[in-house]
Amino acid sequence: MTTTSMSLTRLLQARQIVVVGGGAWCESIIGAARRIGFTGVIVPVHPSGKQIAGLASVPSVADVDGRIDAAFIGVNRKATVQVVRELAALGSGGAVCFASGFSEADAEDSEGRDLQAALVEVAGDMPILGPNCYGFINALDRVAIWPDQHGMAPVERGVAILTQSSNIAINMTMQKRGLPIAYVVACGNQAQTSQADVAMSLLDDPRVTALGLHIEGFGDTAAWHKVALMAWDRGVGIVAIKVGASDQARSGAVSHSASLAGSDAGADALLRRFGMGRVGDVPTFLETLKLLHMEGRLDAPTLSSISCSGGEALLCADTVAASELTLPALDDDQKQALRAALGPMVALANPLDYHTYIWRDVDAMTAAWRPMAADNIGLTLAIVDYPHTDAADWECATQAAIRVRAETGRPVAVVATLPELMPEDISARLMAHGVVPIQGLREAISAAQIASCRTRPSESAPLTGHDMAAGQTMTETEAKFALSAHDLDLPRRIETDLDGLATDAQGLTGPLVLKGVGLAHKSEAGAVKLGLTPEELEAAAIQMPADRFLVEEMIENAVAELLIGVTMDPAHGMVLTLAAGGVLTELLEDRTSLVLPVTEREVEQALTKLKLAKLLDGFRGKPAASRPAIISAVMAVQDYVLKNHPSVIEIEINPLICTPTRAVAVDALITKG
Repeated sequence: MTTTSMSLTRLLQARQIVVVGGGAWCESIIGAARRIGFTGVIVPVHPSGKQIAGLASVPSVADVDGRIDAAFIGVNRKATVQVVRELAALGSGGAVCFASGFSEADAEDSEGRDLQAALVEVAGDMPILGPNCYGFINALDRVAIWPDQHGMAPVERGVAILTQSSNIAINMTMQKRGLPIAYVVACGNQAQTSQADVAMSLLDDPRVTALGLHIEGFGDTAAWHKVALMAWDRGVGIVAIKVGASDQARSGAVSHSASLAGSDAGADALLRRFGMGRVGDVPTFLETLKLLHMEGRLDAPTLSSISCSGGEALLCADTVAASELTLPALDDDQKQALRAALGPMVALANPLDYHTYIWRDVDAMTAAWRPMAADNIGLTLAIVDYPHTDAADWECATQAAIRVRAETGRPVAVVATLPELMPEDISARLMAHGVVPIQGLREAISAAQIASCRTRPSESAPLTGHDMAAGQTMTETEAKFALSAHDLDLPRRIETDLDGLATDAQGLTGPLVLKGVGLAHKSEAGAVKLGLTPEELEAAAIQMPADRFLVEEMIENAVAELLIGVTMDPAHGMVLTLAAGGVLTELLEDRTSLVLPVTEREVEQALTKLKLAKLLDGFRGKPAASRPAIISAVMAVQDYVLKNHPSVIEIEINPLICTPTRAVAVDALITKG
């Protein structure tokens, strides 16, 4: 897969489409184009000259009159290569390669890999989607190259969805949530044109309001970095479903689309770096796109909640508590306005349970809801479930939400806790008046959290990852020597053999630590002894399965122990992990990850996300650890990586002993390719 700079405009906005092949799939292409309202020319290509979906075919692409903007190639994999060669020679605008059996095939199928390489070569500068690809639907210009059903209708503006799964794309087009979808593009194997290429093309269209990505593997992270910056500068929010959290999903991704899903921690860190929201399911994906389409980025990570049920208010409060959003307390002006609207019998709080005293009185409901949509609130949620039996009595809530949005100019959403309790006609009406209809309370809060992210993506591109054969692991002494050149704080130490212990350690101040050199898991092997005097070293060393020994001064006054790790992730770059260290690493599983390079501020923010942060800040009157010293240690490790990339496979500092004045690396591992 390569990142191209070619234009996809002719392909995506085609006025003349050729359909190469004669099977049912090719007939479906013509049907899908007609269904979206395509008004251009469709020319079937088949050597027999037979009719396809009522249209007469021509024998070859060379026989097509006029320029070919787009082609659907519905023939076998070997014939596909020849057709692409002919289309490229004619200066065509692009092609969708439907056939499978290329690089996504069995790893032992060298013919498939060779055919994919040949396909890219003959395409030249002509963009191709696929192979193993369904194609695209453009509801803005009413163009579709799509060999199956779809549920899209023409729109004037809307969201773009890119996916590597054609079936997931079909399902998304069938949504009945009021989401206007402008584009759906399936990318298949991405042999030549990547998802990032398509994303940049779509971001050039001012009618695209938000971007949704279903990603199995990132590929070129530098290209995605450009996408992130471009989207930010154009005010287009991005939400992603990134698969690969499970071992099964990672295995499936490799076999399904020749993508490397990589580690889930790396994917999560990379998406955060790019400012792309991550969700784990299709409903939240679609509702987030809807919010981004209507409101763009929210100006605060704060919510107000309005409902006529205490149960719904508590449910909302609990759901928000599990997010990074807040429900700010009411200020005096809000309380005064609410008391005037609701009287003395309603407890005033956020979330607000306004009871049903004012139900059916649109003026009173508007007066009660309006103060909740204050300037400091990013999104106001009015929780309303419309019964599917008779929703006439709920008209007052619809009108109140519309009026509050118009009178305050603030973002307002009407949220149904059950997705089936948001009627399509009500959804369309709310959207027409600028109110966001959201199906699902959890989905609403997840969407708001993503939309409230206002951190611009880092200007620096992430370090690239790549596959690397097994490397050489340095001894602890070698690793510490290498890191000391980058100002990492280390204990005073000596390395010697058994005969030299008594004399070589005389310059060190006890208590001392004795370690056997050359053992990967020293504690398990009985090759670590703590709190020794110089006189006790030799007796302790005799009991260890080692020939050489490292003696270090013990670091006292520890506040906490951390782990600093850097791993080469082929899919996502150099992933930095900060975690609880020492014996607590596996026990607590307390960690957070970033993608290098990072800034000191980003490290500081990452440390606050650890459960261990309370210890670092001084727990129950204990001294706090030196945050500047910890950050300096992380930056020293990063400096080593930057100077030695891309040969670094892994670095681990565990533990980093954090004291009120220092952050000392007492164990270190480096593996280089």
